[in-house]
Amino acid sequence: MQRRVKLLVGLAFGLCAAAAAAETMKVTYPQTRRTDLVEQQFGQAVADPYRWLENDVRTDQEVAGWVTRENAVTQDYLGSLGQRAWFGQRIKALMDYERFGLPHKAGKFYFYTRNSGLQNQAQLFVRSGLGGAPRLLIDPNLWAKDGATALDGWEPSKSGKLLAYAVQDGGTDWRIIRLLDSETGKVLPDEIKWAKFSGISWIGDTGFVYSRFPVPASGQAFQQLNKNQEVRFHRIGTPQSADELVYATPDKPDLGHGAEVTHDGRWMVITSTQGTDSRNAVHLIRLGGRKANTDKWAAKTLVAELENDWRLIEGMGDTLYFMTNQGAPRLKVVRVNVAATNPQFTDIVPERAETLERARIVGNRLILSYLKDAASTAETMSLDGKPVAHIALNAIGTASGFTGEPGDPETFYSFTSFNQPSAIYRYDAATGHSTPFAQPKLTFDPANYVIEQSFYPSKDGTKIPLFLVRRKDVAAVNKPVPTLLYGYGGFDISLTPGFSATRMAWLEAGGAFAMANLRGGGEYGKAWHDAGRLNNKQNVFDDFIAAGEFLIAQGITPKGGLAVQGGSNGGLLIGAVVNQRPDLFAAANAQVGVMDMLRFDRFTAGRYWVDDYGYPSKEADWKVLRAYSPYHNIRSGVAYPALLVTTADTDDRVVPGHSFKYTAALQAADPRGKPHLIRIETRAGHGAGKPTDKVVAEGADVLAFLAQWTGLTVPGV
Repeated sequence: MQRRVKLLVGLAFGLCAAAAAAETMKVTYPQTRRTDLVEQQFGQAVADPYRWLENDVRTDQEVAGWVTRENAVTQDYLGSLGQRAWFGQRIKALMDYERFGLPHKAGKFYFYTRNSGLQNQAQLFVRSGLGGAPRLLIDPNLWAKDGATALDGWEPSKSGKLLAYAVQDGGTDWRIIRLLDSETGKVLPDEIKWAKFSGISWIGDTGFVYSRFPVPASGQAFQQLNKNQEVRFHRIGTPQSADELVYATPDKPDLGHGAEVTHDGRWMVITSTQGTDSRNAVHLIRLGGRKANTDKWAAKTLVAELENDWRLIEGMGDTLYFMTNQGAPRLKVVRVNVAATNPQFTDIVPERAETLERARIVGNRLILSYLKDAASTAETMSLDGKPVAHIALNAIGTASGFTGEPGDPETFYSFTSFNQPSAIYRYDAATGHSTPFAQPKLTFDPANYVIEQSFYPSKDGTKIPLFLVRRKDVAAVNKPVPTLLYGYGGFDISLTPGFSATRMAWLEAGGAFAMANLRGGGEYGKAWHDAGRLNNKQNVFDDFIAAGEFLIAQGITPKGGLAVQGGSNGGLLIGAVVNQRPDLFAAANAQVGVMDMLRFDRFTAGRYWVDDYGYPSKEADWKVLRAYSPYHNIRSGVAYPALLVTTADTDDRVVPGHSFKYTAALQAADPRGKPHLIRIETRAGHGAGKPTDKVVAEGADVLAFLAQWTGLTVPGV
């Protein structure tokens, strides 16, 4: 214990010394052209001097030049940080373990992904029978020299003899769907382009349905708004031009559509949405055994209005099972006989105090996953809703998977936590027993890390859950240490415990990691989501600010030792709270954030986000957005914390112009303060499909920057 106290006293001294040294590391920013653009919006003058930075870096040479200059300054600064190499080595070592994806059974075949450790992309393997020899089917590491072309979604046909798989290049949301023969590994000539936000659902072995958008205008593929999504059927061996239109709503171009086929091939279920909100319409197409290319796709309405969440669980004959929040904000399970003259939904598993996350039918059982205070529980029930058994998880963490079909003897699920990489388990549907399928071999002991959960009051008194992770020796001494606080708070998305090699490197260095389950997420169902969106969005920022104040008040972190991080909607969160409470945070990392809240709906998928943010074209919504928009609320003469913005030149989800404009404005407002830098990755997109070497490099840069400004020092570095 005496050694631990000395170590932590040294850490506190290092915090002061590092912060003092950091003050001397001044940055000279590149010149950014500023225009006099001012627009009148709802009676207010709104300046947008950096709008030219919205232009596509691929086609605008001025924007490309700005990116090059900013990256040069950022890399020069990051290269001067002594702990950068250590963090890079530790993140790389912590990622160097064999990891598997969930197996998917089709016919006699079992498909699953595997990464040997440091491969840029996971490979796809297949086995004939569960105990069969693994056979490499797809190796995306051979697709691009920079490792940035990824295998995204994949789906075997009913028999497993064919496999449709989606290719993601350079991080874009666009997908190219290709086919191969599972037995020979031969790639078929079929190629599907302009798929986006699409599943793949097979009709037997003859073909599959998918979702696509019209071909974008020339040069606009990465910025044009996504409208008029269609469901199409592709028959194997035919060109994409012959794909049949299954479902579209040209009179309602804002609607998006996805299709699923029940396991018995009897029904196609089409779910339509208008934005990101959990409000769906549902239409059905009777398939039976008819030939898909000769009959018209006649859809009948099951749910007409976009009012509630409807998620297909499975179909058995004419009985369909759904999860829904209709009259059940934390969701329930219902079933319906769709062959009836007037189909009526019947409750099978009513709403309970926990939030229902997912449900599947495997064998002759329902498998239900719930969130209890943002951690997973799982159980089985009969098909009429009678409890059968709990599935033991034995730790605070996240369980996912449980996929399968009626009649299957088994399912697979993964379990992970802050101190445990994902392990895969086989669950026997008949016995209820779980056995390991693939467990990682670790280079650290999970028992050396302590996971705690607290509930702290937000500004209005609402209790907010917060996970805290520390090394056991750090927690035992219980002295303030540099802390990284993470949040999201939006779009009905729940933050749950999960492993990250980057976070583990921060913990190994002696820091603490905290994750706040802010309002706006889905941890407690619809009411929790509603409390953090639209004109309630300020609650999210208040919740996060209160989390920072709580960590300081509880002695977890010192006043000058708090770093904050968030991505996408969480990047917006970071931009907003840094503007509102610059005094609270020592350092911040805003990742691929939505920073201009008055123009977010004009690019790619931005139009979907109005469900959470509101419409910039409506005065009442505009006033709310204007009040917290990160880009529009930067003030001159304010001492902002050290801030590293991270984005990618190929991000077509949250276009990088958001981060470009925000960074330019912050550098201009506080030119002689702490560093406000932007790191712009190439061919990395919004995050999905990012190769391992880019993950390691970015993680090392971010942690070294945050450590420098919170005083986290690695012994011996």
